[in-house]
Amino acid sequence: MIIDIHGHYTTAPDQLAAYRGAQLARLADPGSPAPSFAEPTDDALRESVADHQLAVLRARGGDMMLFSPKASGMEHHVADQPTANAWARVSNDLVHRVTTLFPAHFAPVCQLPQTPGGPLAPVVAELRRCVGERGFVGANLNPDPSGGHWDGPPLGDPYWYPLYEALCELDVPAMVHVSTSLNPHFHTLGAHYLNADTAVFTQLLTSDLFSRFPRLRLVLPHGGGAVPYHWGRYRGLAARLGRPGPETLLDNVFFDTCVYHQPGIDLLTRVLPARNVLFASEMLGAVRGEDPATGVAWDDTGHYVARAGLAPDDLALVQEHNARRVYPRLDALLRAQGR
Repeated sequence: MIIDIHGHYTTAPDQLAAYRGAQLARLADPGSPAPSFAEPTDDALRESVADHQLAVLRARGGDMMLFSPKASGMEHHVADQPTANAWARVSNDLVHRVTTLFPAHFAPVCQLPQTPGGPLAPVVAELRRCVGERGFVGANLNPDPSGGHWDGPPLGDPYWYPLYEALCELDVPAMVHVSTSLNPHFHTLGAHYLNADTAVFTQLLTSDLFSRFPRLRLVLPHGGGAVPYHWGRYRGLAARLGRPGPETLLDNVFFDTCVYHQPGIDLLTRVLPARNVLFASEMLGAVRGEDPATGVAWDDTGHYVARAGLAPDDLALVQEHNARRVYPRLDALLRAQGR
């Protein structure tokens, strides 16, 4: 089985964007009508993925995709908490509906109603609703709700502890995934995403987070940003700072394969143990189309993983078994399906 742990609902029906536009209009003009969400039909939801994520997943030999709301559309920089709560709920319920229509191919991962410096009680409440009532198997955690200004507490700060406690209690991992960037210095897809992955790893390296939360599991997307490329720097910094080495994080921190060329995948799988690498493509997401030099789609990461020279047992870890271990609720779902 091939499990893709990183997929987004980037092809949602127009009703979702219309609802978001109405939300933002209400914030700009409180006198405007209260927004309501016009639920798409089941047929509209089927059409929204059948010729897109589902078709591509099947064409590339994939079996299951973890499916979450569009990352750049989470827009946690919008500071109004009731708006964030409603937006997360509508987005998550739409993802849930897709997964119930295609249960053999999609499993849900939730957006959290984060706001810059906002309370975590509604964030934890939505996590509990999604996992407990809707069968979600994971969550996306934004380490920078400000949208590229990084003016909030780092992930080792006690501010985050209530969320970590809930993640551990529910036994679900969090993918550490930022949303859109408002900072003109940091392009959302080309800089902000990769900067965040790199920055978060350094935050974890310089904190004692996992001593307090030994069961917490965090997934760094996009191959961990610069982390594998600069593994020696992290080892040296840890020694200089009198900290445990980066390898001590690997019981709790995992990396996906959203790296869009062969040398990058080769580096990722040589630097990191196979048990810490989870197959993912992020399709349909940041980079679309084909590499003109190879004719291979940029986000066809399965092509690169298959050619990375992994031993058969290690390849099976990356493609399937790591996902089942890191996402135990996914494993339970698959077992209930006889897989």
